Amino acid sequence: MKFNCFGKYPIAFMLVLLFAIGLHHPIFVRATEPPQVQITQPESNPVVPESIFMSQLPNWARLVDIRTVNRNIRLDIRYATTNNFLKRKLYSTAKCALRSSVAQKLALVQTDLEKIGLGLKVYDCYRPLSVTKQMWEVLPDPNYVANPARGSRHNRGAAVDLTLVDRTGKELEMPTPFDDFTTKAHRDYQGGSAQSRKNRQILEDAMKKHGFIGITTEWWHFDSEDWQKFTILDVSLGAIP
Repeated sequence: MKFNCFGKYPIAFMLVLLFAIGLHHPIFVRATEPPQVQITQPESNPVVPESIFMSQLPNWARLVDIRTVNRNIRLDIRYATTNNFLKRKLYSTAKCALRSSVAQKLALVQTDLEKIGLGLKVYDCYRPLSVTKQMWEVLPDPNYVANPARGSRHNRGAAVDLTLVDRTGKELEMPTPFDDFTTKAHRDYQGGSAQSRKNRQILEDAMKKHGFIGITTEWWHFDSEDWQKFTILDVSLGAIP
């Protein structure tokens, strides 16, 4: 008599068979994937607090007063007065502060200009981030004021607003006054007098020679070509020696 367990107990037989196969050929079950971990990237433009910036920055990146590098550069720091587009005083002191390496380059521009009887007059240099925020509230146009969410080259101490003067300190004619937010201030503006356009070009050539790059909308604004290596700062001008 044949014993047919498969016919009589089909389910039990299959379980025994699967168990026997598993002893020789383990069945792998895919484990549940671990949950994804959200990694927060650091801010691309971190702001260095005033309390630590002096001690942590290397010498070439420290903010220095341009007058300690070249006393012949004239100053007319507009945001330390009410003679600006906001019509209010924004700086506690009339100081032009720049990264040390940037200040050294600007001093070379001054030296070159003196050979042809000219010089520089500076309107603005390093600008605390808090001041940029005030400007943005009044003029939220990225063509003329940097969005404080991103910061500006002025906030890095790597930009300067300036013009040319003669030996007596008299400003040379330019297409517009400082902080003129019209197309007349654009670098490619072909209106105005021929002399104003010539003076604009002299300034641009002198700055470019020593590693400064102009922006299209403001003839007076120049960035150090290596501005990206400097971080954004929100340090009061009074804290800079």
